[in-house]
This record gives sequence, C-alpha cells and structure tokens, in this order.
Amino acid sequence: MLTAVLRRSAVRARPLRPLHGLARNDSGAAAVEFALVAAPFLALLVGLFQTALVFLAGRELDQAVAQASRYVMTGQAQNANMTQSQFSSWVCQNIYALFNCNNLMVNVQTYNSFSSATTSAPTLTYNAQGKVTNNWSYNPGGPGDIVVVQVLYQWPVVLGPLGFNLSNLANGSRLLTSTAVFKNEPY
Repeated sequence: MLTAVLRRSAVRARPLRPLHGLARNDSGAAAVEFALVAAPFLALLVGLFQTALVFLAGRELDQAVAQASRYVMTGQAQNANMTQSQFSSWVCQNIYALFNCNNLMVNVQTYNSFSSATTSAPTLTYNAQGKVTNNWSYNPGGPGDIVVVQVLYQWPVVLGPLGFNLSNLANGSRLLTSTAVFKNEPY
C-alpha cells in the first residue's frame, strides 16, 4: 500500500508544482503589505508628532508673553527697575521645560500710538558660528505708553520624512514669535 501511495504522488509531482503553489500561497502577504504601508504610516506619525510639538511650544510661548505683558502693563517691571536680562529670566520662569532659556530673544519697545507700533517679527542676523547677533531693546515705558513685547525662539526642527518640513529659517529651525501690544496702566 505504501508503494501505491508513493507511485501516485510521484505521478502527480510535476516540476512546475512548487511555482504554482508559491503563487497561491499567501502566508507572507501580511508581512509584505505591512512593509509597503509601514514607511508612509511612520512618516505620518513623525510629522504629526512634530507638528503637535511645535504648536504646543508656540502656545506655551504665547502664555509666557501674556504673563510678561501683564507684569509690564501694571508697572511691576518698571517699579522693580528690571533690566533686560532680569526680564528675560522672569519670562523664562513662566515657560515650562520645552525651551532653553538661553535662546530666548526678548524685545520690548515703546511707541507713541498704536498705529505706529511695529509688530512684525524682526529679521534675524547671524555670526559665523550661527548665533543670533541682533541687538534687542528693552524699554517698558511709563504710565500710558504703548508697549510691544516680543519673545522669539528658534525651535529646532527635525527634517520631516517624505519632505514634510516645518522650518522657516535658513538654519533649519522654526522661528516661534509671540507678540503682545498694550497700553500701560496708570500706576
């Protein structure tokens, strides 16, 4: 009986049988499909995470500028005779661990009217080492003055997969800018 089974299987065996079975075999299809879909999916996840982190950092910077603006608007910064570095440190205390406080750029200017106030982000200039060389002013003004408080930060951006890139500076970083314009209270 064993010889009869072996003869039948030998008669049925054909040289193209393994190739024919391979075409119908789908045991590795899931692995191949995952390999095709995984790269774009992971790129989408990295881009989504990076975008969320940039928006979170921008929101934190906005919150810190709002608190710093209240400090100037109510005259507390002026009454304490704060210097620019002290004010920058005060702003940094209101920012969570997302930022490197040494890289904050604080610009406080006083204007005569709201229409003359400049709120556009200043053009950054760099030295040979890539450090920002702008001179930032610090003039919190007096009672009734129009004040513009700007805090800028160069957020490092990892080059995104599939060409997704959030940078808006030549050095590959994203310039986060938060601005507040207000009139100082009579203090």
